[in-house]
Amino acid sequence: MLLAEALARRAEAQDRLNALKLRLAESALIQEGDAPAEDPAALLSEVAELLQEIETLVRRINHTNAQTPFEGATLTDAIARRDALLQARRIYTDVAQSATVRHDRYSRSEVRFVPTVDVAQLRDMADKASREYRQLDTKIQQINWSTQLI
Repeated sequence: MLLAEALARRAEAQDRLNALKLRLAESALIQEGDAPAEDPAALLSEVAELLQEIETLVRRINHTNAQTPFEGATLTDAIARRDALLQARRIYTDVAQSATVRHDRYSRSEVRFVPTVDVAQLRDMADKASREYRQLDTKIQQINWSTQLI
């Protein structure tokens, strides 16, 4: 199985787990004398199987990422860098947005708000982080589709 296939399976299993969690919550408490819509014991059993599947996939994915070379480091290092770039872009964008919110004044006596940061510079930083993220993510996706899961 390719790494990309394992990632897709993990995502699908996590989606199924979230759906099961909702179904289980709906069946966990009923009015006295009624029957649950679904058997909670069967749902719990299915949850346990899915948790085991997810754990196995995550272990294999992490092991593969840690052993797959990527530009002088590992795929794990590249993923950490990609995550940092995404977080940086979000922070720069949010701060720039906060600094540009207009506070309309109705008279000269009302408080005037002024930005304390260089909005254009923050937007440039966000754009740079976005560009680096996209380039790195493309390379990671290429490796995911050519690497066998360990």
